[in-house]
Amino acid sequence: MDDAWLYRTSNALPDKRIFRLGLAANYGIDEDGVRAAMDRGVNLFLWTFRGKKGLGSPLRDALAGRRDKVAVAGFASLGWFGWGARRGAEKLLRELGTDYLDVYMLGWLGVGSAWTSATEREILHLRESGKVRAIGVSIHDRPRAGELAASSPLDLLMIRYNAAHPGAERDIFPKKRPDKPSILAYTATAWRRLLKRPKGWDGPVMSAGDCYRFQLSSPHVDFALTGPASRAELEQNLDAIAKGPLSEDEQKWMREFGQAVHG
Repeated sequence: MDDAWLYRTSNALPDKRIFRLGLAANYGIDEDGVRAAMDRGVNLFLWTFRGKKGLGSPLRDALAGRRDKVAVAGFASLGWFGWGARRGAEKLLRELGTDYLDVYMLGWLGVGSAWTSATEREILHLRESGKVRAIGVSIHDRPRAGELAASSPLDLLMIRYNAAHPGAERDIFPKKRPDKPSILAYTATAWRRLLKRPKGWDGPVMSAGDCYRFQLSSPHVDFALTGPASRAELEQNLDAIAKGPLSEDEQKWMREFGQAVHG
């Protein structure tokens, strides 16, 4: 397997070699599963309001023992105001027992957070101070994400992108500057809709691993997020992406299937 497929040094994380499938623990994976992910090279972790039980101890151990090899991305707990963005970062630093966050994001921009002069000023200050290495947002509003990709100080965009929702290829990717922002794709399975046979479809159905390969096969996507419920699901996903980028035939099938799922 081509090492460049599995690992990437991105503009948002220039000093670290990052495994391209990051791990979120929101859906119940336990400590054993998280440590198994680390053993297989996973070194990008999403720290959120949920899913800390299985992730907490392994991640703190990794940050304490090999900080230069591990990347953690966290969300502002209250991203509507500048003071909330600042306090959110400080809280994450305390929870994780680390001196800096690799990526700090305003979550679900426009719904759970706001890109205002106050929040922008605070997260830029956090980056300048060294407490945060990169700043980003998660966002579902694709036209607005395209505007941010074209002209903003953001280092990373966390966006919805999958075979049923490929609109980023039109609204975001063509507007992205060569140097930044990096792209972190999530909702790979379209909330599991891509794992079910749609009405009238008689061809093969995508697996979760297929969904991650679809995301990572885009030349514009740096990283993708997986949220397995168990170690077994994690192992299946990692085995799948080890197959490498999609072939032309696989691309054609998955895009047709995605259109059928989208309806």
